[in-house]
Amino acid sequence: MAEEMQPKIKQMLRGIDRYNPDNLEELEFYIDRQSEDNYYDIEANLAVLKLYQFNPKETKKTTVVKILLKALTALPNTDFVLCKCLIDSQLLEDDTIKGIQRLHELLETCHFEVFWKELLENPLLYKGIVGFEDSIRKFICHVIQITYQTIKKTSLSVLLGDLADNDLKHWMSVMGWKDGGIGDNEEAEKGLVFVTNQEENIKTKNITEKIDLENVAQVIAAYR
Repeated sequence: MAEEMQPKIKQMLRGIDRYNPDNLEELEFYIDRQSEDNYYDIEANLAVLKLYQFNPKETKKTTVVKILLKALTALPNTDFVLCKCLIDSQLLEDDTIKGIQRLHELLETCHFEVFWKELLENPLLYKGIVGFEDSIRKFICHVIQITYQTIKKTSLSVLLGDLADNDLKHWMSVMGWKDGGIGDNEEAEKGLVFVTNQEENIKTKNITEKIDLENVAQVIAAYR
């Protein structure tokens, strides 16, 4: 399993050995295991892309695709941008790579409905990335959590990829969101989901200003 390999990989990436091309085969296998085991190691993935920079003939597009897709699952962290900066400009123009960049753009700009639509047009793209969809939904829930106080249940379902009612309830439970569709009240008729009270997120901050006696004396002296 990827988690069991991690200590060895971490040791491998120490010092000058980090740039040893002989390590590529094992590192690429490690990325395969990450994809299959729903595990993530950004340090190792960046090391592979760096080795590809130094040894362009060794570059494997399939591995780069997996690295980028795994980086998407790490949103809202900036891992995707870090990975993209290490990829050859010509490879970035590859149709598959451009498609993944497009998905990243849609997520970053919160066009979630369009994201799911375009993702489903190419289901084979992320087939080998276990837990990919749930990782993306976790990110979308994070955005919803900091944006909404309430949201229509139908809208929430669309944002999370047209989820069935049971799956939607699962994510609401995970996030601690309350179903406003229970009970006889105005909110129930609207079919709202109570996300959070933004007022509860406002934190007071004490500001302490320190004025030295010497500075006060200078001000007083200036107005004499």
